[in-house]
Amino acid sequence: MTIRTVPTTPFAGQKPGTSGLRKKVREFQQPHYLENFVQSVFDTLEGAAGTTLVLGGDGRYHNRAAAQTILRMAAANGFGRVLVGRGALLSTPAVSCVIRRSGAFGGLVMSASHNPGGPDADFGIKYNIGNGGPAPEKITEAIHARTQTIDAYRILDTADIDLDRLGSHRLGEMSVEVIDPVADYAALMESLFDFDLIAARIASGKLTLAFDAMHAVTGPYAKAILEERLGAPAGSVMNGVPLEDFGGGHPDPNLVHAHDLVEKLFGAAAPDLGAASDGDGDRNMILGRHFYVTPSDSLAVLAANATLVPGYRDGIRGIARSMPTSQAADAVAKALGVPCYETPTGWKFFGNLLDAGRITLCGEESFGTGSDHVREKDGLWAVLFWLNILAARGESVGDIVRAHWARFGRHVYTRHDYEGIDSAAAAELMAHLRASVPTLVGQGFGGDTVVLGDDFAYTDPVDGSRSSAQGVRVGFASGARIVYRLSGTGTEGATLRVYIERHEPDVARHGLDPQEALADLVTLAGELAGIRARTGRERADVIT
Repeated sequence: MTIRTVPTTPFAGQKPGTSGLRKKVREFQQPHYLENFVQSVFDTLEGAAGTTLVLGGDGRYHNRAAAQTILRMAAANGFGRVLVGRGALLSTPAVSCVIRRSGAFGGLVMSASHNPGGPDADFGIKYNIGNGGPAPEKITEAIHARTQTIDAYRILDTADIDLDRLGSHRLGEMSVEVIDPVADYAALMESLFDFDLIAARIASGKLTLAFDAMHAVTGPYAKAILEERLGAPAGSVMNGVPLEDFGGGHPDPNLVHAHDLVEKLFGAAAPDLGAASDGDGDRNMILGRHFYVTPSDSLAVLAANATLVPGYRDGIRGIARSMPTSQAADAVAKALGVPCYETPTGWKFFGNLLDAGRITLCGEESFGTGSDHVREKDGLWAVLFWLNILAARGESVGDIVRAHWARFGRHVYTRHDYEGIDSAAAAELMAHLRASVPTLVGQGFGGDTVVLGDDFAYTDPVDGSRSSAQGVRVGFASGARIVYRLSGTGTEGATLRVYIERHEPDVARHGLDPQEALADLVTLAGELAGIRARTGRERADVIT
């Protein structure tokens, strides 16, 4: 085995976004493309020689080939050990779990999360630091800078190793340990939740469930935990075998893409709980019998009921939510007497707050919820949290949420996504909003008055770092909000997300459909941004 130093030249556009580098598979398959990015990551890491690296991915197309390349490069760059999931599989929260449990220096996650998979679809890779969370901006900026100057990468000249056999292998001076991708994560879940109570309720027939793994990475985790450990009947886990193209589906757990699950939960013989997770296992959608729980409400309900769960029985220290997420969690934090932090979109912004012990729970409206148990959002963890609450309260999902609204008021909320729009048009639209929105302050619309118009900027209360241009906000005297931002998770064109929220204290109006209750704000949001004129779109592609 010899280490080769391979000359290379930079590729344009290797800038990690909020969730790493995401491109089409064909781009990653170009000679030197993956290698350039991985070497740029390794070149920015100080003190990594001889340490442990964790490696895994969501099983999408190119996952296995990329894993072999990364292993040979890790050996050539002086890592002492790599822990890699069997079959190169590890959910994103499991990567975080393994990093923290093993004391690893960091980890590489091969995933494009909720984006489609297959040879003509998407691939991605991101670096997680030693706390188990996504690399902060100072590291991703350094990685990007290195991709622009890289002139060579190092790789061990050796054959592939068997990633389907548990145990130890050698790559030059480096040890490779192929680990059970589920074991550490399942043990952590059992330490947090009352598995005995949940299992007893399931065995009695008083708690039924359906979990859609969407042919993505959470299939093995859900089968091991929900069916084998908790005793849910076989078949409770739908689409449980990970496939390279996710079975031709779109592994995004929302009402559009998880249509089979939605039909089941709104059917005649619906189970008590329905849930879905995404490609890499960090997102979740929660459904009750004939009832949909918005991610914003889910975070608030978990916070309000946390003391019912063993791992959180002593209460929570605080909550954080991304800026576009509804203010439902703020109301719970106020009632509990704990702080609620508003951060930019991107899980990395929660890391400092978690490490500093300022928060226990955190979440994003984009179907992500988590806590201080790892440093990633965690789809299956959220499902288990809901199962624990259902088992403890003995009520339905709908009744629990309606009781929550009666106490705190309902934060009626919707998100409208305009996908694959022209990038230049999207940039012009956002530039228009940044210039025009501040001038709206003091103006009246539909009996309400604009009191806030800005482009959200965030100063981290722990390290003082500053992040600007994080989304345009229009706030009203009533507390209603309209938020605009461009998503950083797509690989084609641009995705404009428009978030609309209004607090409704009147219980008699809590049953209204959000699109009906927010129709005036939806129309105003389109007019203020000039969405139809600037993008040519008559309506959003996805509405949640």
